[in-house]
Amino acid sequence: MYDIIIIGAGPAGLTAAIYARRAEKSVLVIEKGVFGGQVTFSPKIENYPGFGVLSGTELADKMVEHAISLGTEFEMETVTAIKDGEVKEVITENGSFFGKAVIIATGAAHRHLGVDGEEKYLGNGISFCAVCDGAFYNGQEVTVIGGGNSALQEAILLSSNCKKVTIIQNLPTLTGEEALQNILKNKENVEIIYSSVVTGFLGEDTLMGIKIKNTDSGEEQTVNCDGCFVAIGLVPATEFIKNTVKLNNYGYVDATESCTTDIKGIFVAGDCRSKEIRQITTATADGAAAALAATKYIEM
Repeated sequence: MYDIIIIGAGPAGLTAAIYARRAEKSVLVIEKGVFGGQVTFSPKIENYPGFGVLSGTELADKMVEHAISLGTEFEMETVTAIKDGEVKEVITENGSFFGKAVIIATGAAHRHLGVDGEEKYLGNGISFCAVCDGAFYNGQEVTVIGGGNSALQEAILLSSNCKKVTIIQNLPTLTGEEALQNILKNKENVEIIYSSVVTGFLGEDTLMGIKIKNTDSGEEQTVNCDGCFVAIGLVPATEFIKNTVKLNNYGYVDATESCTTDIKGIFVAGDCRSKEIRQITTATADGAAAALAATKYIEM
């Protein structure tokens, strides 16, 4: 049995592990995907204090190495449920782990458009990660769906090697940082189409274009492209705990800055928690708060 089981190995989960191990608690981190979480998909990070500029993978590697150096244990498993009790049972697809406290740090997954035909082209024309798949479209034309920071960062990366990048934004303005907008507006191979939504995809075996509709005029048009990168936000990875802890109307774990849930001994950290701002720094802050709260709970 462990003192603390952490579900998720993103910045929040890894920070929680570091703080919990420094408090001399036994720690198990369970991760089903990539160690480092969504941060590993960021080609360039420029706002993490003390590092200047580095890639998401580099930052994730440093966090993992730090956690390992302190004696954190890791398991690659998919958690399917948490059973409450004096001792918490974390149930996975291949068995159970037991701990005195649990920290949920599962983050969030990429949101899909929900348009007919989308599933057909996933991984075959539709991607959610320019850093992963951008190289496949060197010298070709691509579209980026979204207008926030993630979408603009994707577009900047793609514009370096693609013939043309067309950004489709459903609002009349972009919502990403001004600095990112300025970079894109100075790119000759970048076009921005505002107030438009994707209504369909074109092609046979591979993607050849997208259909869009102007939300003001109702006018429809086709945008030819070889690839489409969707960056319209995230969905919290909390389905497996919907009957365990209280979630808000959007599916995020209902918790304050204390990172405590409505169930004693179960805590939450990172992007799966209800909060205003979701950044790497806020995730690491949550990880520290959750670990300290869990440590206090164990020692009571």
